[in-house]
Amino acid sequence: MRKININEFIDNQKFNRFHLSLLLACIFIIVADGYDMFMLGAILPSLMEEWGMDAITAGKIGSYALFGMMIGALVFGPLADKFGRKNVILVCTAIFSIFTFTSGFANGPSSFGLQRFAAGIGLGGVMPNLIAIVTEYAPKKLRSTLVAIMFSGHALGGIVAALSALLLLDLYHWQAVVWIGGLPIIAVPFLLKVMPESYGYFINKNKKDKLVETLNKIDPASQFSSHDEFVMRVENETDTSFVKLFTEKRAFSTIMFWIAAFMSLLIMYGLSTWLPKLMVASGYPLGSSLLFLITLNIGGVTGAIFGGKLADRFGSRPVLVTFFIVAFCALTALSFKPNSFLLYLLLFLAGATTTGTQINTNAYVSQFYPTGIRSSGVGWELGVGRIGGMLGPALGGFLLSSQLPIHYNFLAFAIPSILAGIAILLVQEKYGQNHVITNKKELEMSNAG
Repeated sequence: MRKININEFIDNQKFNRFHLSLLLACIFIIVADGYDMFMLGAILPSLMEEWGMDAITAGKIGSYALFGMMIGALVFGPLADKFGRKNVILVCTAIFSIFTFTSGFANGPSSFGLQRFAAGIGLGGVMPNLIAIVTEYAPKKLRSTLVAIMFSGHALGGIVAALSALLLLDLYHWQAVVWIGGLPIIAVPFLLKVMPESYGYFINKNKKDKLVETLNKIDPASQFSSHDEFVMRVENETDTSFVKLFTEKRAFSTIMFWIAAFMSLLIMYGLSTWLPKLMVASGYPLGSSLLFLITLNIGGVTGAIFGGKLADRFGSRPVLVTFFIVAFCALTALSFKPNSFLLYLLLFLAGATTTGTQINTNAYVSQFYPTGIRSSGVGWELGVGRIGGMLGPALGGFLLSSQLPIHYNFLAFAIPSILAGIAILLVQEKYGQNHVITNKKELEMSNAG
């Protein structure tokens, strides 16, 4: 009988077909998530014209889904630690797909906003669990990179949303752009087949046969069997998940993560909702303003992947702090109405260091907490961050309705970048899971399982 430490087994793997299939499945879901988020910014000018909404009302609609996301992240993050991440991911995918599709039949702001709220619950629940499951199965040397690549699908979804709006708005109106967001429901049976469940869930539920089957998919040459003994390191798993975010001297860092997410998501959702409208108000045609949204999201994809590679090499904290400083500089410079070339360059940098940085912040958070509370840690980080996300569209609506000079609009989103960078700088890494070496114990699944 062999004794296998699952954490060490996973850490030492090379990237293979198992990781690729998991990564592609998660990328597909996160692209759909990003499409849903950026879709509203792409169709908002059309909605405002059709329903006669002012900027304040439109900003509130932008916040409805984010309020649902906050609830979804806070509820489904901890639930996944108890009922399995795969199960929660698929349920949440079905929820946001269905309600995104039905919102295309809305006949006014109230109906549309209610369905956006319902879709947001699914969107908020799926995100922390995708991060957690990729973190759990990624080889140690590629962890930040793979999470960043997966999460870059969020910005890729924004590109697809803007392109869909460019192609469909004039011919088929905003409803067609919304209905595309319901397509992921078709892929749920396929995802059910290809996605693995959390190995921590298998151990906690004493499902040894499923654990062995999954580990043999990762490395068929190991030929694990039910006669082997499997162990994983956990901390005080009898505590409730939420309480554990504040134990083992993690409380201060947990609060800092929440502040950083609050500021970062305020920027992300504020810009994604209002960038096209802000550009139209600045004199650019709607078609050009959608190209600006595409540029912002291309930057987000690039920043996420490039930042993830840098984080794996130099550590997450210095990379994140640097990116937030660059975000402040880029957003501040946008307020001075640069020429066309510089405008696109600054939008690219802004996307890379706002959306891209939030993506890598999520990876950083997922690695800070131990496996047993990883979904809870990311879920609460994103859940509290959604409060900032809700304020972002509302802030943009207020600024636009106030008819302030454009440099005030961009400066309002630049200042939170510095605050987020300070919060990340203050995170106490010595109390994260990669640095704590005491007060550990092993959770075992022996051949009696």
